Amino acid sequence: MTDAALARDEAETILAVNNVEVIYNHVILVLKGVSLSVPRGGIVALLGANGAGKTTTLKAISNLLRAERGEVTKGTIEFDGERIESSSPSDLVRRGCIQVMEGRHCFGHLTIEENLMTGAFTRRDGAANVKRDLDMVYGYFPRLKERRGSMAGYTSGGEQQMTAIGRALMSRPKMILLDEPSMGLAPQLVEEIFEIVKKLNEEQGVSILLAEQNTNIALRYAKYGYILESGRVVMDGEAKALRENEDVKEFYLGVGGEGRRSFKNVKHYKRRKRWLA
Repeated sequence: MTDAALARDEAETILAVNNVEVIYNHVILVLKGVSLSVPRGGIVALLGANGAGKTTTLKAISNLLRAERGEVTKGTIEFDGERIESSSPSDLVRRGCIQVMEGRHCFGHLTIEENLMTGAFTRRDGAANVKRDLDMVYGYFPRLKERRGSMAGYTSGGEQQMTAIGRALMSRPKMILLDEPSMGLAPQLVEEIFEIVKKLNEEQGVSILLAEQNTNIALRYAKYGYILESGRVVMDGEAKALRENEDVKEFYLGVGGEGRRSFKNVKHYKRRKRWLA
């Protein structure tokens, strides 16, 4: 690769995770050589069943592992051209990388608007700019504007998820690590939130790394996907190709060449899963 091509490739990649291993409590190996990349302005899906390592991967990127006695013991993580393994979570927010946690994690005793304003805590660009971005968030989430004075703890799961994403937007991120946004929400609400995420990506240029168990909807909105199994990337490719892959159809979308399948027979399930051999 020429120097010019290498420079262009680096400019087009906002996140690069290279051969990362994560250990909890000094003994439990959770991630086993995970590598992935996110193009600038792109949406990439990180897929897999519960316990596959999706949330651990996001926390390794955002440096939230130490609070759970976890650590990156091997590999490198680069965000926006710089190594970030030693950066604090607050430093990463200032650099423009922020995680929206699984389960929403709003401040239940604060109003919707107060929750949103906490996202601007690290900013130093003046009240006028913060107010402009608050109006921008309300433009994407009109329901939050209607409920702006309501205590977040008394709002619906969908409204709390919108609040969590809106709070992340208030930090002016270059990239959002979005963990299980569909969890516990009705299908109609899931569609609404994913449509808003798509608009944010297209209109604001925010890059998205999306960890999801709902493979079907994730592959409809992402351009590229990685599938995790037991802490390893076992398959990756363009979202369209993954949607059409027979193994992905059978084991993640619930349909295959023989129609909808039951996974009750675990031995058969693992035998058919070629990448587990």
